Amino acid sequence: MGTAYQICVSGAAKGNTVEEGRQLAKQAGAAIAHAGHALLTGATTGLPEYAAIGYKDAKGSWSLGISPAATKVEHVLKYRLPTEPFDAILYTGLHYVGRDALLVNSSDAVVSIGGRLGTLHEFTIAMETETPIGFLRGAGGIGDEIASLLKILPNVDPDLAIFEDDADKLVARLTHLLDKLHKPYRHIYRA
Repeated sequence: MGTAYQICVSGAAKGNTVEEGRQLAKQAGAAIAHAGHALLTGATTGLPEYAAIGYKDAKGSWSLGISPAATKVEHVLKYRLPTEPFDAILYTGLHYVGRDALLVNSSDAVVSIGGRLGTLHEFTIAMETETPIGFLRGAGGIGDEIASLLKILPNVDPDLAIFEDDADKLVARLTHLLDKLHKPYRHIYRA
């Protein structure tokens, strides 16, 4: 049995980075599935949805969407968010800001792709909560600015941020970091 973690994929729901990052997101989802981890996303369109599709296509074991909506009806009709690529959706009623905090705090690590303001918000939550975060480069957006931010933010641990161009390598490096951080507790994470 391997070690299974809950890995979140964060990224833009709309905008230029969605087109640039579509394949990267699918590759990230597949890499998480192949590594034997569970997938969490913000149950939204764009890159998180593509990651969930890639995860399912790769026969991932379990995916959870964490919705900003309070109900499935609100999720579909008010927020206009997908339901298909998930094994389950948690309807939080926390709107986007609260959903982001729950999503990152429920994850052992985050894979970030491209992104806009929400992705920046999820990065800051990860840094505040000392959650490892990996940036899959190649989609543009806020992901291209994070390395610069790490240099000027005095209260972050840059060792918790990993940058990679390949999804499989990124997930492997995150898994290695998580194994190191959770070494005394590895028995808790057994798949």
